[in-house]
Amino acid sequence: MKRILGIDPGTRFCGYGVVDFVPRSKPLYIECGVIQLDASLSLPQRLYQLSTDLRDVILEFQPQHLAVESIFYGKNVQSALRLGYARGVVMMLVAEYALEFYEYAPNAIKRAVSGHGHARKEDMQRVVMWQCGLASPPDSDAADALAI
Repeated sequence: MKRILGIDPGTRFCGYGVVDFVPRSKPLYIECGVIQLDASLSLPQRLYQLSTDLRDVILEFQPQHLAVESIFYGKNVQSALRLGYARGVVMMLVAEYALEFYEYAPNAIKRAVSGHGHARKEDMQRVVMWQCGLASPPDSDAADALAI
């Protein structure tokens, strides 16, 4: 069995999802949530908060693997740069805790989870809810992290 931590990084909201994976069976849902970073803090302070909060998640759930969405080309260069900073924090933690690291293209994640590469956020939330046996759809950032 592999414990996998999926991360949907961001500098305002960071989704995380933890599943246990056994080959040839559905992933076993463990936990998901969203780390909300204080918008009034400077970017360096938010990145520090992100690293502290993600450390807590790693220490609590003890994953062996960590997966993130690969960088996609956005229309807003500033948003892409901030996403890169958040991914840097995640990669630093991968090295710090000697986790196996995986990254997947957004369309590949959507295709694997929903059956097509252009699923909407609501579609992903519903499919993740069903696959994880949840009573209600998780927040979109948490759902993305579970999908990853």
